Amino acid sequence: MPASEILKDLKEKKIHPIYFLQGEEPFYIDKVCDYIEENVLPEAEKSFNQTILYGRDSKMSDILANARRFPMMAEKQVVIVKEAHLLEDFKNKESRDMLQAYIENPLDSTVLLFCHKYGNLDGRTPLAKAIKEKCVLMNSAKLKDYQLPKWINSYLNGKNYKITELATQMLADHIGNNLERLSNEIDKLLIKLNNDVVIDENLIEKNIGISKEYNVFELQNALLKRDVLKANRIVKYFGANPKDHHPIPIIALLYSLFNKLLLTHHSNDKSQSNLARLLKIPPYFVKDYTEGMRNYPLYKVLENIKHIHEADLTVKGIDSPPVDSEGILKQLVFKLVH
Repeated sequence: MPASEILKDLKEKKIHPIYFLQGEEPFYIDKVCDYIEENVLPEAEKSFNQTILYGRDSKMSDILANARRFPMMAEKQVVIVKEAHLLEDFKNKESRDMLQAYIENPLDSTVLLFCHKYGNLDGRTPLAKAIKEKCVLMNSAKLKDYQLPKWINSYLNGKNYKITELATQMLADHIGNNLERLSNEIDKLLIKLNNDVVIDENLIEKNIGISKEYNVFELQNALLKRDVLKANRIVKYFGANPKDHHPIPIIALLYSLFNKLLLTHHSNDKSQSNLARLLKIPPYFVKDYTEGMRNYPLYKVLENIKHIHEADLTVKGIDSPPVDSEGILKQLVFKLVH
């Protein structure tokens, strides 16, 4: 069940005995956990009826002993297990069987919540199957890069703000799919703005510190136009600010760029709507890729994908000793545009 549905049910007071939140993306796990912690019980009942445990310091027997306890002068109690991925007992069959037995017959007056971040339980185990069948299960997967612009727009729409496509792409390219950091940066920006302001690249540069001229988005744009001078200026800026511009994610984005150009070349339908759907980009940016297709013939696109792969091996020190990040990117940009 997605986080939005769980939160909707909770707000409507449709509360279930057991919630199991798992996955690589902690943002939504924290969102649901925070809501349960803050809202399921009235403030006056929390001191006696809300228990917060941590996986690293807990045993399954203790968790279930708390879950089987009846609430004190209240209808419900809440037991939250944070950092459940650190609970060693998930590796122990006897402990897994104990939890499975509780899942089969939970206490209606208890709300038991597991926050299992950075991974999922083995779905083949009887426990995982019982959780899927009997509990409210949320799988929180990391967003793909192409999904970030839509997420940013949705997040801002929920707060009654609008953002330009370029500003959206700057945020997505610079911050990436760490939703906690992304939401924090957006929230800090919104504190300074009124709702009638449209967030553009100037506001992003001024308030978040992402240069509207020297960022990965502009590097991609320069490469698509085969603008050697601009691409080299950006790479030099990256080299002077290595902490904020590590070559590995930049190389990954360049691979994505030329892979999109490969798809563009191979597409029989080169209409704006089809290419936007195929490349998973806003229609506004399709013209950049069609220009890139004209600047890079198919043979050159294939050659550049090979250069990017070699640069990735170099930066990781796999085929040769790693060189400085500016040197790697300079060499790569030279090969890409020549």
